[in-house]
Amino acid sequence: MKIFALFLFSINIFLLAFSAYAEEGATKLEDIVVTGTREAEAAKETPQTVGVVKGGEIKEIKPSHPSQVMNRVPGVWIRQTTGEGHVTAIRQPLTTQPLYLFLEDGIPIRSTGFFNHNALYEINMPGADRIEVIKGPGTALHGSDAIGGAINAMTRAPSLTPEIEFTPEAGEHGWYRLLFSGSNTWDSHGIRLDLNDTHTDGWQDDTAYDRQAATLRHDYMFDTTLNIKTVLAYSNIDGHGESAGLSKQDYETRPSYSYTTFNFRKVDAFRLSFDIEKEVSEGKGLISVIPYYRVNKMDLHPGWGIFSIGGNNYRGSDYTTKFQSYGLLGKYRYDFEPMRTRLVMGVDLDYSPGSYFERRTIVTKTGDRYTSYTYDTSTTNNYDYDATFTGISPYIHTEVSPLEKLRLTVGARYDDMSYDYETRLAANANRPADTKKTFSHLSPKAGLTYSFTKDVSAFLSYNHGFRVPSSGDLFKGSNGTAATTVNLQPIKIDSYETGVKAGFLNNKLTLDASLYLMQKKDDIVSYRVAANLSEKRNAGETEHKGVEIGLGIKPINEVGLNVSYSYAEHTYKNYRVSSTLDYSGKEISSAPREIVNTRLYYEPHILNGGRTEIEWVKLGSYWLDDGNTEKYDGHNLFNVRASCKFNPSWELYARAINVTDELYAESASKSSTGSAQYNPGMPQTFYAGFVYHWGI
Repeated sequence: MKIFALFLFSINIFLLAFSAYAEEGATKLEDIVVTGTREAEAAKETPQTVGVVKGGEIKEIKPSHPSQVMNRVPGVWIRQTTGEGHVTAIRQPLTTQPLYLFLEDGIPIRSTGFFNHNALYEINMPGADRIEVIKGPGTALHGSDAIGGAINAMTRAPSLTPEIEFTPEAGEHGWYRLLFSGSNTWDSHGIRLDLNDTHTDGWQDDTAYDRQAATLRHDYMFDTTLNIKTVLAYSNIDGHGESAGLSKQDYETRPSYSYTTFNFRKVDAFRLSFDIEKEVSEGKGLISVIPYYRVNKMDLHPGWGIFSIGGNNYRGSDYTTKFQSYGLLGKYRYDFEPMRTRLVMGVDLDYSPGSYFERRTIVTKTGDRYTSYTYDTSTTNNYDYDATFTGISPYIHTEVSPLEKLRLTVGARYDDMSYDYETRLAANANRPADTKKTFSHLSPKAGLTYSFTKDVSAFLSYNHGFRVPSSGDLFKGSNGTAATTVNLQPIKIDSYETGVKAGFLNNKLTLDASLYLMQKKDDIVSYRVAANLSEKRNAGETEHKGVEIGLGIKPINEVGLNVSYSYAEHTYKNYRVSSTLDYSGKEISSAPREIVNTRLYYEPHILNGGRTEIEWVKLGSYWLDDGNTEKYDGHNLFNVRASCKFNPSWELYARAINVTDELYAESASKSSTGSAQYNPGMPQTFYAGFVYHWGI
C-alpha cells in the first residue's frame, strides 16, 4: 500500500506545481456527472471517482458488446460471454455475484431481490446518450448491490428539430445489426424512438444470438418549472451457448468448439417510468417523483450448470425466473445561500413480486459433447416458489462549502428490505419452508473536495455499503443446506478513497487519478462440511486496494491519446472453506492486477469529421484458483476503427476486433475437479456499415 500512497503523493506534487500556470488562462473544467444525486453537478465537486463515456464516443465506437465501451473506463473489466452477456469486475474480482447496480436514467434495471449479472444486455447501449460509472459503494441515493460500483446508461433526449438516423451494419460470423433513431419536438412535446435489431450466428458452435430492443422517450415541458419525462424500454433476447469453457487442449487447438448443443437463454424485459420534476421556491428547490414499472422473464438452461453424479450420469437444470416491480423514487432538493448549502432527502420504494421454477434435467453425453436432455422425474432437487421483495429506503444527502474552495458532503441511507417466501413444493433439506426474512441497515457516507484552481481539485471520501442476499442465495439450498442458506446475512463493505482531477493547457492534458482501499466483511462462503456437502456461510473477509489513472493528451487538434490504467490487489483476509482448507492470505482468483486500455486516434481534415483509432487492450495475469496454484498469463489485444463522413448526411465506417487474431481467454478458471477451463475470446473479426442522417 505504501507504493500507492507514494505514487498518489507524487501526482499531487505534480498538480500543485502546475497550479499557478493553470490558474492563468486554462479553461475551467466543465465536466458534469448526474448519477450521484440524479442531477447535474460539477465532477470536480464529487468526492468519488466517476468514469464517463460521452455520447460522441459511443457513436464513434458503435459497440457490438457492452465491454467494447465499458472497458475504456479505468478499473473496469467487463468479460464478454455469449451474445451480449457479460460478467463484471469493478474494484472486485470478476464475479456473477450481486455486487453492482445497473441503472437506466438513474432507475435500477432490476429489483435487488432478482439480480442478474447480465443486466446490461437489457439496455440498448449503442443508443445511449451517455454512460457513467460510479466506482465503489454508491452515494446515499444508491442502496444494496452498489458495492463494486454503479453503471448508469442515460437515454438520448429528443431533438429540437426533425431528424432520422439509420445505421445498417454487417460483419463476420453471420452478424448483422440495424439501428434506427427518429426524433422531433412539437411545441412542448419532444419524442425520440430508438430501435435495435441484432443477429449473429456466433463464432463458436451453437452460439447464435438474436435481440430486438426499443426505447421510446417523451419529454413534456408543462411550463418553465414543470417537466415530465416518460421512458418506455423493451428488450427481447434469444441466445444460445451458455458454456462452461474448454479444456486447455481444446482451447489451444479448436477454440470455436462447444461441449453443448442445446443451451439457451431467453429474456423479455419491459420498463416504464415517469420522471416528474417541479421547481419550487423560485428555483431554489426541486421536487422529483419517479414512479416506475418493470416486468422481466428469463428462461435458461446453462451448460455451466451441468455436473456429473458419477459414471456417465450427468445432471443439469432448466429454470424460469419472473418478477414485476412497482416502484417510486421520491426526492426533494433545496439550496441555501449560506455556504452554498444543498440538502437532498428522499425515499426509494420497491415492491417486486417474483417467482422461480427449476427442474432438474438428465443430460446425455456423446463423446465429449452434451447432446440432449430429458426431465428428471424426481422432484427432490426441484424448486417452485414465490418470493416478494419489498424495499423502503429513506436517505439524506448534504453538501456545504465552509470555504470557497472546500466542499463537504455527508449522507446516510437506511434500507429496510424484506422477502415473503412461499414454496409450492413440500419443504425438504434442499427447499426451505415458507418464511419471511427482513434486513435493516444504515449506510453512512462522507467526503470532501478541494479546488486548488479552477482546473485542479482533489477529494477524500469514506463510503459504507452493503448488499442483501438475493432470493437465489436465500431460498435455494443444495445437498441439504436449506436450513443455513435461509439465514444468510448481508455483506458489508467499508471504502476509503482519495484522488485528483485536473486539466491543463485548455484541457489538452487531463488527468484523473484515484487510490482506494475496500474492506469487505461477512462475505458469503461456500463451506464444505463433508465430501459431497457444501453450505453457504457469512464467513469471508476480503481486502481490495488499488490505483486507477485516466490520462488524456491532445498535442494537436487532429491527434489524441487516451490511457486508462489500473493496478489492484484483491486478497483473502479470512476465508476458510472447510475445516482443513483455508485461503486466508491468498490472492483472489479471476482478479488481474493490471488492466490497461490505450487509444490513439487521428482526425484528419480529409475524413470530414471522421477518425481512425488504434486501441490496445492489456489484461494482466491472474490466478485460476483460490489456492493460487496456476495462472492465466493475460493477453494483449489490438482493435482498429475508422470512419469517413462524406457530407453531413452520410458516414461510412469499419472496425476490426482482435486485428492480430490473438488466441486469448475472456476468462479462465479451475473447475471443481481441479482442471483448468478456458472461455476463448473472439478471433479476428471485421464489421462495416454506414450511417444515414437526415435532419433540418
